[in-house]
Order: sequence, then structure tokens, then C-alpha cells
Amino acid sequence: MFGNNPSDKRPTIAIITGASSGIGRQFALDLDSDTRLDEIWLCARREERLQDLSAKLDKKTRIIPGDISESAWRKKLLAEISESGAQIHTLINSAGFGKFEAFCDLDCNERMVEVNCQALTAVTSLCLPYIVNGGRIINMASVAGFMPQYKAAVYAASKAYVISFSRALHQELKDRNITVTAVCPNPMRTEFLEVSGTDIEDNPIKKIGIEDVERVAARALKRSDRGKDMSVCSLPARFLRLISRIVPHRLILWFERKSGF
Repeated sequence: MFGNNPSDKRPTIAIITGASSGIGRQFALDLDSDTRLDEIWLCARREERLQDLSAKLDKKTRIIPGDISESAWRKKLLAEISESGAQIHTLINSAGFGKFEAFCDLDCNERMVEVNCQALTAVTSLCLPYIVNGGRIINMASVAGFMPQYKAAVYAASKAYVISFSRALHQELKDRNITVTAVCPNPMRTEFLEVSGTDIEDNPIKKIGIEDVERVAARALKRSDRGKDMSVCSLPARFLRLISRIVPHRLILWFERKSGF
């Protein structure tokens, strides 16, 4: 497939899902200065947002618009990887969404599982054969994945899956020197809050722990470079992780229900 001409060398790429906004967009901006990469592939549903982001980057980009939960889109991604001869250094699964209300009052429970769990797993599976030795996978999880969440039953469970999947895969891929990092931030000021219907301003407890997307992304990249399987950025997030390990979850759920947390 490749000749002897140095210009024919395989491009080393990063693939970012959910790149049109929020932390996915921030990852793209941060990776623009990564000398290990030749190209950044931007994936999301909103093509115009990806075009705007591409114009801000110095590296060569490839835009692959579409819904990652659709098998047709994933087949298209696989075909482009195969046809380009690209090798993947960084895969960032940042596409996802959440809604916070009682399970019986939501009509998107299956959709959350489909996007947050099934699509993430499928994209990881199809990209894995092309990830280079020394490469990495970064999966966006959440502090919500540390424990069951009142009025966030499906969202919290989906993020618990991402954490468990990432940490186990990290161990499985050690022989290939591939790092898998689960990123577990508190709520960040992104479009995610608007879509989820979360009003941080009316919740003083959650408002204390709100995180900066630039800091979360930068720490996640550093942690993955250090071979860590988790990235927990802020002190409140670390505290929640500790609480989830020492306090019975039934008591946490009772407190959440009684306090409206």
C-alpha cells in the first residue's frame, strides 16, 4: 500500500468523538500542538461546528459528521481509517449525553445507554486494531459513575460502565503499551448542562464543585501520558470518590432523596 517515498508514510492521527462542543472541542484545541500527531479527525453530528473548529486548528483535519450510535456511521469511519492507511495514536470518546429526572419520567433512557455505552464500546472496538504501540484511549466518564444517583439512575449507571470498562481494558492492553483513561469530572460549564436540564445556579452543593473544561482536558491528557487509568481533577471530585468507597450506597441514595441533591 505504501511506497518507499517518505511522503507515503502512514499518518498518525487522533480521533475525537463529540468534537463539536464542550470538552471534545477542547481536546482538539489541546492536541493541535501535539507533535506526535499528523492529523486530527473530528467526529460529531453538527458538521458546521466541526468546520468552524477545523478552521481554528493548524494541523490537518478530517471531518466525519454523523451520529456515532448509527452502525452506518461507524462503517464509514472504519472505511476511512482503512483507506487512508492511518494509524491511531489517540482515541477520545467524548460523545455522550445525560438527562436527570426520575426513570419513569424520561423517554431517553435507552438512548443514553446507546450513546454512552454501546456506541463508545463499538467505536473503541473498531479503532483498537489501528492504535499504535504506545497509543492511548481517553473515555469521558463522570463522578456520577462512582455511585448510584437519585434521579440519574441511567446516566450514573452508564458512566459506571465507562469507568469499569476503561479500567479493565487498560489492564488488558498493557502488553501493547496502550493506556486507557477514564476521565471523571464534576459538572463542567458546557452545553451539556443546557441539554441535561441541570440548573447549577440553584444547587449550591453542585455549584461548589463545578469544573473548568480547559483544566479537565489538560489534566486528562497529562494523566493518560503518564499511563494512568483514571483522571479525577478537582478536590470535590476526589472527595466524592472517597465517599463512594466508604459510605454505603443506600445511605447516599437516602440522603440524595431527602435533600433533593
